Amino acid sequence: MLKTALKPRWIAGLVFALLLSGVFVLLSQWQLSRSTQHEPPEPSSVEDVKPLVDVLKPGQFFPGSVQDQMVSATGHYDAGKQVLVEGRLFDNQKGYWIVSAFAVDNAPKLSGVAASPQTWIPVARGWVADPAQADQPPSGTVTVTGRLLPSEAPVPNVDAGPGRASAVAVAELINDWGVSSYPGFVAATSQTTDAGPVAANDAVKALNIPAQPPAQQVNWLNLFYSVEWVVFAGFALYIWWRMVADDYRRGLEGDDDEYEDEPDDHPAPEQQATEPNNSEPEQKVQP
Repeated sequence: MLKTALKPRWIAGLVFALLLSGVFVLLSQWQLSRSTQHEPPEPSSVEDVKPLVDVLKPGQFFPGSVQDQMVSATGHYDAGKQVLVEGRLFDNQKGYWIVSAFAVDNAPKLSGVAASPQTWIPVARGWVADPAQADQPPSGTVTVTGRLLPSEAPVPNVDAGPGRASAVAVAELINDWGVSSYPGFVAATSQTTDAGPVAANDAVKALNIPAQPPAQQVNWLNLFYSVEWVVFAGFALYIWWRMVADDYRRGLEGDDDEYEDEPDDHPAPEQQATEPNNSEPEQKVQP
């Protein structure tokens, strides 16, 4: 069969099949990239700063539609309600977030026995490399601007110690602080007091957390097309192989036919034994 496959026409056919398969593989890769490609995002307003009291309500679940929204709130800090959240990165360096309780002016008040007179929200004010560098929150009326984020899950079986926390878990913080709170927290990008903006220093780094990219979704139709093109590529090579195999079998059948059509010039031994001897007997001449 190798001799058949090495015929010029089948070599040319193999080159064509390989080129066709290559095109199908490229189409498969294109469909595969399309299957995991982000769709054009819908117009978003998360970077537009909105009042916190208009975006989120206390005492409710945190809706995913407001995650990463830039918000602003006016109120005051309580310097006695502050923790350091460990294991936070800044320029690939591990450190701590300074998280302080912030009382929001004009926020809805919760009802109940354990409800506090004011509604609070944890604010991550900045990052420090060493706990000793953590400062006190600004006093007086403060306007905080930052990104609204959902509560983090508490780390089980971890005791970070007094004044420390392993995560910005709102449920744990409000239990420790004894206040009513929003179901999320704010990662502050700027703070302003009556005296003006709170200036950053070398020790406390301002947070600048970007919005999270949209979740990547798989387009199953494009994924199916990518697999289909791979099947087509294999089918092109299979067709070439079948055509070569058919040509090879036709060649074998032709050889058999030629062998059967050849005349038999030598009779079988049985035929020679049964053939009558038509030659006349030799006559002897009498002297």
